[in-house]
Amino acid sequence: MREIIVYTLAGLGVLTVLGFSVHMFVGGMVSAETERGLIIGACSIGALVIGAMAMDVIKRRRHEQ
Repeated sequence: MREIIVYTLAGLGVLTVLGFSVHMFVGGMVSAETERGLIIGACSIGALVIGAMAMDVIKRRRHEQ
């Protein structure tokens, strides 16, 4: 249970930085609607990757025990 809390907090931090970095990269060059879509897309892909990595770590740790 403790692992889930740690991974959730770390994941939220990473997604916040990812969303802000997309904003800094494309902000002002595209419309606000396009920027929002890019941020949502990047954060969605990032969340899937983080979730897959966390599930792999949890599975490996439970397999070791």
